[in-house]
Amino acid sequence: MAINESRFGRFLGEFMPQTYESEFTKFMREFKQQRPQLEAEQRKSRAIWWDHKQDLDALEREEESRVKQQAYVYQNKV
Repeated sequence: MAINESRFGRFLGEFMPQTYESEFTKFMREFKQQRPQLEAEQRKSRAIWWDHKQDLDALEREEESRVKQQAYVYQNKV
């Protein structure tokens, strides 16, 4: 016999807290159920901005052109 089927299990069930689900979580769950193509569209959109080759020369030039900054910017130089 499982715990939930016993008298003790039913007794505990009365006092066990219900799991909370926010309105936003409910909305998002229902939104994704209504639009199953949504995740594929998100992956496609992310690929536009994030999944592309980097220009290593441009990255190196950016790194070299950075101005060195003191550890605490607002401290006066003594």
